[in-house]
Amino acid sequence: MILVTGIKGGLAQRVAARLLGAGHDVVGVDYRKDLELASDISHIPVYQASYNKTAFEDVFRRHAFSTVLHLGRVGNLSETMGKRFDLNVLGSQKVMSLSAQHRVRTLVVLSTFHIYGADARNPTPISEEEPLRAGFEFPEIADAIQLDNMAWAWVYQHPEVRTTVLRPCNVIGPHIHNTMATFLRMSRVPYVAGFNPMTQFLHEDDLSGAILSAISGTGRGVFNVAGRDMVPWRTALEMCSVRGFPLPAALSRRLLSVVFHQPEYLVNFLKYPCIINDAAFRRTFGWRPLLTLDETLWTTVEDARKGVRRSEFG
Repeated sequence: MILVTGIKGGLAQRVAARLLGAGHDVVGVDYRKDLELASDISHIPVYQASYNKTAFEDVFRRHAFSTVLHLGRVGNLSETMGKRFDLNVLGSQKVMSLSAQHRVRTLVVLSTFHIYGADARNPTPISEEEPLRAGFEFPEIADAIQLDNMAWAWVYQHPEVRTTVLRPCNVIGPHIHNTMATFLRMSRVPYVAGFNPMTQFLHEDDLSGAILSAISGTGRGVFNVAGRDMVPWRTALEMCSVRGFPLPAALSRRLLSVVFHQPEYLVNFLKYPCIINDAAFRRTFGWRPLLTLDETLWTTVEDARKGVRRSEFG
C-alpha cells in the first residue's frame, strides 16, 4: 500500500492514477480542505490532516504502508511563513519519522530546484553537490531549503528506509496550477528587459514517471530531474503563443510582486539561468523524459489559448 501526501494537487493525483493502473493500493492525505479528486481516483481513501498533527499519525496506524510519496510540499507563498514552516519542515520531519517508526521500505520526498536560486554566479549545469544560494536573498523559501537539507541527511541517517529526494525543474502541465504554469497561461507575460535566461521545463507526466521509477528502482539519494531540452525564456513565451513585454530591470521585482502577484524570487529566474544536470537520476533509475519541450509547453497552455494560433518551433 502506498501513501501519497498532497493528494489535492494535480501532480499527486496523476501519480495516484498511475499507481492504481499498475495495481497498487493508494491512500491520499492533504492538509487542505474540500478534497475533490479526479474521477479515476475518486474511490481511494483520503484523509484531511496536517502532516505534523495527531490525525496524520492515525493514518499510519490504520494502514500498513510499504511506500510513502511525500509530494505535499507547500509552495504557495500566500500561506504565512509560520504555516509553511509547520507543514514543510515540522510536517516533513513527521512524515519521515513515521515512515521509520512504521517500517516503510521506500520514501520519496519531492523538493524543488528553486533552492539552488537563479544567480549570475551559477555554474551551468548545476549538479546536486552545488551550494544552495536561494536562501541568502529570499528567506521566504528558507523552509524549502530546510526541508531539502533535512531529507538529504535522512537518506544517510536511516538506511533502513530507502529514501529518494527529487529536485525537479519547472514542473508544468495541464493539471498543474503552480506559479510557473499559471504564469505561462496568462495572455501577456513579462520578461525583464536586457535578460533572456535559458530555462528548463518538466511535464507532469514525465515527473510522474520519474517518481514511479524512484519507487521501483534500488537507488537512494538526492537527484535533480529535468525535461528533454532547455530554451531561452522569450522563446518559451513564443512557443506558448504568449505576447511578451519588457519590464525595466530596476522595477521588475516590485512590478511582478504587486501587479502580477508573483513571488519576488521569480524575478531572478527571469534574469539568470538555473540549469540543472539530472544525469545521475537518469543513470541510477534508467529514466528519461518522454515529452518534447514543445509538447510540454503547449499542453500546459492549450486550454487557455482557445482560438489562438499555435506557434510552431522545431
